[in-house]
Amino acid sequence: MNDGDQNPAAVPTPVPDVYGDGCWMSMHNHFVASSKDKEPEVVFIGDSNVLLLHQLEIWRDLFSPLHALNFGGLGEATQHVLWRLENGELEHIKPKIIVLWVGTHNMGHTAEQIAGGIKANVQCILHRQPQAKVIVLGLLPRGKNPNPLRNRNRRVNELLAEALPSMPNAIFLDVDPGFVQSDGTISHQDMYDYLHLSRLGYSRACQILHKTLLQLLEGKGTAS
Repeated sequence: MNDGDQNPAAVPTPVPDVYGDGCWMSMHNHFVASSKDKEPEVVFIGDSNVLLLHQLEIWRDLFSPLHALNFGGLGEATQHVLWRLENGELEHIKPKIIVLWVGTHNMGHTAEQIAGGIKANVQCILHRQPQAKVIVLGLLPRGKNPNPLRNRNRRVNELLAEALPSMPNAIFLDVDPGFVQSDGTISHQDMYDYLHLSRLGYSRACQILHKTLLQLLEGKGTAS
């Protein structure tokens, strides 16, 4: 994006090694190395929502059969995923579909900055993987009760839904089945900490994603 230098959410940035153990960089290097002998059809990349999905049976049931790789990181913002994309994680593979899910952990950024950061990730993917379709998953509501971050995430989704149709091979997909209940609360059964999905929450959110992936892999879906 043209204003990338002015938007901190769109400037590739490694996660600071605040603990001094190098865990994040080791994880990144593992993703780069492990991809060298893989031929995935689908690659998931993003924050802890992607990472935690890999640890549940729904990953094995729905996504492993699609020859999927999981490059999920813990608590990452858009600029952190962008750094990983620009530093080798897409170098050795040629997937048909890349699923991007990031943005809810962007602290201190506006909805416009976050949407710009997500678009910068999409542009990076399309540049490096022109054969791939990119599915951008909408940000989920968060917090037990209504709060400003819910409003921010909703606005990010609105901006992405407007912008992505003009990007070749990019799709915006809202996977929220209705986590906010009629009284405005989110159930502990769906999000165990009101941010990350439970097994039940994943099972609800992943059905539309799985259906979309099958349609695209079978050539029945299109991206504008």
